[in-house]
Amino acid sequence: MTVFRAVGVVILRLLRSVALLGVLLALTVPGVFAETSNADLLPLFPERLGSFRRAELPTAADALIQQGVVKSSEAQLGGQATYSGGGNQRLLVEIVRSHQDAEAYSLLSIVAADARSKGSKVELTSDYGTAGFADKDRIVFFKGLDFVRITNLTPSSSYELKPLAKALAETIDKGEADIPALVKHLPMPDQSQKVATFLTRFKGIQTLVPNQTVLSAVETGGDADAAFADLASGKVLIIEYNTPQLAKENDGKIISKIHDLWTLGQPAPIGYRRVGNYSVFVFDAPDDATAKQLIDQVKYEQIVQWLGRNPYIYQEAQKQYVETTLGVFVAVVKASGFAFLGCIGLGGLLGTLLFSRRRAQQRAREAYSDAGGMLRLNIDELTAETDPARLLGPGH
Repeated sequence: MTVFRAVGVVILRLLRSVALLGVLLALTVPGVFAETSNADLLPLFPERLGSFRRAELPTAADALIQQGVVKSSEAQLGGQATYSGGGNQRLLVEIVRSHQDAEAYSLLSIVAADARSKGSKVELTSDYGTAGFADKDRIVFFKGLDFVRITNLTPSSSYELKPLAKALAETIDKGEADIPALVKHLPMPDQSQKVATFLTRFKGIQTLVPNQTVLSAVETGGDADAAFADLASGKVLIIEYNTPQLAKENDGKIISKIHDLWTLGQPAPIGYRRVGNYSVFVFDAPDDATAKQLIDQVKYEQIVQWLGRNPYIYQEAQKQYVETTLGVFVAVVKASGFAFLGCIGLGGLLGTLLFSRRRAQQRAREAYSDAGGMLRLNIDELTAETDPARLLGPGH
C-alpha cells in the first residue's frame, strides 16, 4: 500500500504543472500523437537499459497529455513505460518523438521554464542528452528527435536516475547534436542558453512577457521561431521570421505599436531593433544604454540548406567558375607585369654597364690610338721651355 500511495502522490504532483505548460504550448503549432499501438512504441522503450528492466508494455503518454506538455491529435509518436531497478524502485520513462530536433528542444525548454516558474533554479546543460536538466526526482533531456522525461515514482528513496538516463540516451540517434541556432544568437550566450525558452512555429507570443501588449502586433501565421531569456540585465526576446518580407511587415507594425504605447503612457520595450530577419526586444533593462548593449550582441546569420537538389546549383557553379577564372587571370597579369618590369630593370642595368664599358674603351683608343698600347713619347712637343725636368739628359 505504501508504494501505491507514493505513486499517487507523485502523479498528483505532476498534474499541478498544467497551467503554464498549457499556455506556452498553446502558442505553438500543436505537438501531437498519432494513433499508435504498443508494438509501435516498443522501439522507443528497450526491454533492458543497463541494469533496468521494463516492467510493462509501453502505453500512450497520458501524463504528458494531461499536463498539456503535448496535445493528443495526429502526427507525433509518444508513450510511457515503467522501469524497475530492483526492489520497490520504479521509474517512469516518457518519450515524445518530434518531426525536428528543434521541436524536441522546444518541449524541453518549456518544461524547464515551467519548473523555474515554481521556484526551481534548473539550468540546461549538456550532462543529459544534447541538452537537459535534473530536478527533484526527475531528469529531463532531449536528443535528436526525442524529448525524454524520467521520474522517480518512489520519491521516498534516494534512487539514482543518472544511470537510466545515460543508458537510454545511448539508444537514441543524436540527430543534429545541437541546439537551435537562434538560441545561440541571444546575448550573453553562455548564460542565456542555460535559461532560454524556445518556441518553434508559434502562433502567439504574448504570454512569454506578460503586460507587454507590443507583442500583439506580431503576426507570423505560424511561420516564425522565438527565443527568450530572462537575464540579470534585462529580458531579451528574439523573433526570427522565415522571409525578409515577413520581417519587414512586422517591423513596421511593431514600431507603430511602440509609438502608440508611448503616446498612451503604457508599458513598452525599453529597446527594439530589427536585425536582419530578427525582431529583437529588450524589456525591464535598467536603462537605454544597457538595452542597446544587449541588442548590439545579437548578430543575424542566415544559413540556407536545401532538403533536395539545389535549384540554383548551375548558377552557383557558373559564378564560382567565373570567379576562379578571373582570379587566375588577375594572377597571371600580375605575374606578367612583375616579370616585364624585372626585365626592363635588368636590361637597363646591363645596357648601362655595357655603355659605360664601351665608352671607357673608346676614350682609351682616342688617347693611345697610334702607340700600340705602349707609352708614347711626344718628343716633338717637349722643349726646354715647356718642361725641362721631363727631358732626357745627354747620354740617354
